Amino acid sequence: MARRIESHLLDGPAGPLEALLEEPDDREPVEAAVVCHPHPLYGGTMLNKVVYRLARGLRKSGSVVLRFNFRGVGRSAGEHAHGVGEVEDARAALAWLRARYPRLPYSLGGFSFGSRVILRLGCESGGAARLIAAGFPTRGGDWRYLETCPARKFFIQSTHDEHGPRPEMESVYARIADPKRLIWVNARDHFFAGALEHLEEEVAGLER
Repeated sequence: MARRIESHLLDGPAGPLEALLEEPDDREPVEAAVVCHPHPLYGGTMLNKVVYRLARGLRKSGSVVLRFNFRGVGRSAGEHAHGVGEVEDARAALAWLRARYPRLPYSLGGFSFGSRVILRLGCESGGAARLIAAGFPTRGGDWRYLETCPARKFFIQSTHDEHGPRPEMESVYARIADPKRLIWVNARDHFFAGALEHLEEEVAGLER
């Protein structure tokens, strides 16, 4: 079965959102997933290599995956909105995906800034089977809402993440509400250098 790959411009709250939809290589999808990219002001796009690996790991496990560019990135309209507007972008992308695959359960995944976006959306909205946060930044943002977030949360962190150092991440994780799981990947930096294959396999093996 040939894998379906489609480019789209979705209706977003600040205008069109550039998106890429990919179905699994060898089966009908059993889950739908939105994956969000790192910080737009520091070069983050849906083509980021960690985002690509997240998406590929999800597809290996049977998910149809929607990646998209936040407002102001690539062909997406609008301007950076300091995380608030980006949560609304993700909400619009999720609504589009759920309308496309209404019978499938859904998950949310994101890397770095994108992990903050999906955690905020998933904890506010409820309904997601899984929230998958790779490279969660422990610095420079509020995470205290996670202390009461009932969603199932997976954190995948590099052992040498300069934006989420291991001692800080372990301290934050201890205060996050269950259900949760923390997975360490032996990598050189925040971008999982030297361990992208390991990251992808961890994502592919996450329980539903």
